[in-house]
Amino acid sequence: MTEREAKFQIGQVVKHRLFPFRGVIFDVDPEFANTEEWWLSIPEHIRPRKDQPFYHLLAENDDSEYIAYVSEQNLLPDETGEPVRHPQVGEMFAQHDDGVYQLRKELSH
Repeated sequence: MTEREAKFQIGQVVKHRLFPFRGVIFDVDPEFANTEEWWLSIPEHIRPRKDQPFYHLLAENDDSEYIAYVSEQNLLPDETGEPVRHPQVGEMFAQHDDGVYQLRKELSH
């Protein structure tokens, strides 16, 4: 498999293409790096390919905040400009500017 460059960046706010949630990206895997059990738990008709970037999100929906793991094919940029309310956002990111959060200096590589 050839690695592709990630379409989205750490700190970017994105939304899921199929499900009603959004979040800020805090990590990226160049290809699928979760368990086979997790992958197989996704209904086959919507199961993503493994040979693409997967994103770790501080995610939220109308009811809760959580960590999500989402394939690139299932993400779109979030154009609302609204901040993400996940309680860990402040621990990882310093500020929100034009739909992108800036990673805290002490956490950047």
